[in-house]
Amino acid sequence: MNCLQNLPRSSSILPSRSFRVQSAIQPCFVNLTKIHYEKRIITVAHRNSSSVKATPRSTSDIDMEDAKDSEEISDIYSNNMTEAMGAVLTYRHELGMNYDFISPDLIVGSCLQTPADVDKLRSIGVKTIYCLQQNSDLEYFSVDIGAIREYASTFNDIEHIRAEIRDFDAFDLRLRLPYVISKLHKAVKRNGGITYIHCTAGLGRAPATALAYMFWVQGYKLKDAVTFLLSKRSCFPKVDAIKSATADILTGLKRKQVTLTWKGEEFTTVEISGLDIGWGQRIPLIYDENQGSWVLQRDLPEGRYEYKYIVDGEWLTNQYELLTPVDKDGNVNNYIQVSDNDPESLSTALWERLGSDDFDLTTNEREIILQFLNECPDEE
Repeated sequence: MNCLQNLPRSSSILPSRSFRVQSAIQPCFVNLTKIHYEKRIITVAHRNSSSVKATPRSTSDIDMEDAKDSEEISDIYSNNMTEAMGAVLTYRHELGMNYDFISPDLIVGSCLQTPADVDKLRSIGVKTIYCLQQNSDLEYFSVDIGAIREYASTFNDIEHIRAEIRDFDAFDLRLRLPYVISKLHKAVKRNGGITYIHCTAGLGRAPATALAYMFWVQGYKLKDAVTFLLSKRSCFPKVDAIKSATADILTGLKRKQVTLTWKGEEFTTVEISGLDIGWGQRIPLIYDENQGSWVLQRDLPEGRYEYKYIVDGEWLTNQYELLTPVDKDGNVNNYIQVSDNDPESLSTALWERLGSDDFDLTTNEREIILQFLNECPDEE
């Protein structure tokens, strides 16, 4: 059976066909994040260099300054998370690990910060630690994941596993969920006991993963699973991404080729940002001499995709392709809707069902999903 081992990691936020896209990450967002982060580094460096000329500081002064830096890092992350997720969310890394029991055998929480956190989880019966962070997430908060994993490996009663999902990215979540849940499903069967699922703050990726597991494996109706999860932990899982991932599995991970073009030979470079790779990355278009146009062909799963061209470094929309309405910040993007054009197809009927607030799986659909999860090969 086909699986997701080689799917690209993306960073755009996209809904299923039946849902309006949330304008969470605009093209300037990644740049602003970088600017804020660089400001923090410059500020810290300036303070440290100034202290060389000053009277030596006491240990308490250093501790207070380190605490202030930690709070500033958390503030930046919380602000970015709020802007990207479309909800007011706060994470205080300096306060340590936090978590909630969703059920007696399932916990959703924030990231482990030191090897000592492994001991805390062992003490409450955790058998599987599932980390969904990327290396960049860990580096931002100076978490030594190698030390944590090495310490966990010294015990035979707990296992630490990883599967990376890009932060603040509903489309990457959609693409990765089938593989992520497959790995989780096998680990739970292998280890039993309590499973601890975490991302950075435990507010987006981790609760979405728990929700998909409850829906696909534990037999919950999706609406019931959402209600139950939110009653246990205040968080913001992207339900649309879970619906879309469900459709992806049931339609055999089907994709459709699309072609995007930018006319004109007088340019040096033409790129696209957004689409399925996110606003923080770019894909170059290839110049076709016969057409006199720059061309990009890409295979995309069903859904709605926003994007923008970067022509010789300038961000532009293509007036010959579909345009979004002007948002509250005055931004306009191109967009494309990828869908099955056959109104009688299984895919069309499934996507129509996804629009229901009370969407549920049939017995046969659950069997298909479980077969997929069992047969999807592991990836490290």
